[in-house]
Amino acid sequence: MDDNQFFKQGTLLICSSLEIETALGRCREFIARTIPADEIYLNIYEPHLQGLRYVARADAAGGEKMERIIPLPPDLTVDIESGRRLTDYMLINRPQDDPVGRIIAGKLDRRDHSFIALRLHIEGRRLGVIDLFAKGWDRFSEQHARRLALLRDPFAIAMANALKHQEVVQLKERLIADNQDLQAELSAHFGHEVVGADRGLRGVMAKVNQVAHLKNTILLEGETGVGKEVIANAIHRCSPRNPESFVKVNCGAIPENLIDSELFGHEKGAFTGAVRTKRGRFERAHKGTLFLDEIGELPPWAQIRLLRVLQTQEIERVGGSLPIRLDLRVIAATHRDLARMVREGTFREDLLFRINAFPIRIPPLRERREDIPALIRHFIEKKSVELGITRIPAIAAEALADLDRHHWPGNVRELENAVERALIQHRHGPLLFQPMGANPRDQEFTLALDSRRQIQPLDTVMGDYIREALKITGGRISGPKGAATCLGLHPNTLRNRMLKLGIAFGRKYAR
Repeated sequence: MDDNQFFKQGTLLICSSLEIETALGRCREFIARTIPADEIYLNIYEPHLQGLRYVARADAAGGEKMERIIPLPPDLTVDIESGRRLTDYMLINRPQDDPVGRIIAGKLDRRDHSFIALRLHIEGRRLGVIDLFAKGWDRFSEQHARRLALLRDPFAIAMANALKHQEVVQLKERLIADNQDLQAELSAHFGHEVVGADRGLRGVMAKVNQVAHLKNTILLEGETGVGKEVIANAIHRCSPRNPESFVKVNCGAIPENLIDSELFGHEKGAFTGAVRTKRGRFERAHKGTLFLDEIGELPPWAQIRLLRVLQTQEIERVGGSLPIRLDLRVIAATHRDLARMVREGTFREDLLFRINAFPIRIPPLRERREDIPALIRHFIEKKSVELGITRIPAIAAEALADLDRHHWPGNVRELENAVERALIQHRHGPLLFQPMGANPRDQEFTLALDSRRQIQPLDTVMGDYIREALKITGGRISGPKGAATCLGLHPNTLRNRMLKLGIAFGRKYAR
């Protein structure tokens, strides 16, 4: 075989696979026809490691990936970095006579081998080194080295492509792992089970099961804090898209000048500061689910772009000209009255028609009070872990009754905060819950102001109000049914104010 044939056939084999180990195995088998070649290695010099990183090898049994670092002394690393050590190729027929050869042969347990080191570089950039080993000393001649050097450029191009391909595969695997971690984190945060699915949310979950396996857009309606994101996550988890991404977008939290970039992405150089291409939330949700929370907060021009995306399932990045085809499901959510917004001209009617194909209303907590005990148990377990409480405290006997009377304007989120506040204040129990607002349903705690038309001094009005609270609570100041809880004050604050106003309490009040 002449040099021309050797180059052509060797190049075809080198470029026959993007897998480094496969390409090395085929190359070794071909090279062994004319050059001694028992083993072949690919190493990369890593300056930050001060050594050589061997990434692949091949012998008669085939090729394999490897990950091994061989450190080098500082004086040898200087020679390597300067290029004085190896410019093209180097014959090392007796490794013990060469400083680097001695280290490499020793670490690879190839002290009785000869080898040729062939440097690979592209456009002046150091890529790596091919080490061709043959058992025994003085196995290689200058002619062998020159013939192997014919394949330097094909080796360099193929290895650069293979390394880049390997990097892309690793990044993809890392992205998949990150997505799995994110899904696990979402499951840990929201739980696999929707609390109340068999009670207050029975109707909601029935609709979820009807629509989860489909692709159509869903609109979740409900007050703030009812758990719209939990239901959206449940829809994604029950759908065939569960292995893919669940991407959340809070439409009200994105600055108006960044909406385009955040939702649709941008190309490099599209605007000042766009130093790289960025994928938007729509692209990141490809083959998965996109959750548009508070969709009513989008400005009109963004509603137009969103409508087009929902109709065509295509987006264009900011600064881009080519449409990007997507496969995703959109779940929208709002606490606002979109129909009223349409009448007021702040929300597009055609967009409402598009997202309102299958609306699901999530009832507020006051309409599903049967879920409160289960939710309290769920939040106590969750918050105890977060707060490092190993022994979960008991709940005071009257606590659940007090919670059941509360109006819950903040819904499940307010209940979660009440549980967390109780755990902080009563770590060792019993737990007493103090909702944030007054209860309009509880007439026992609804104190009417004096309806006199004449303006009274503030101390007089305050004194009458406190006396009325004491009358309702039987003179009790502290405790869940005390006047302090009724008035939203700390018991000591109420006592100090009563002393100032001359209002009797304790034994004096009893007398």
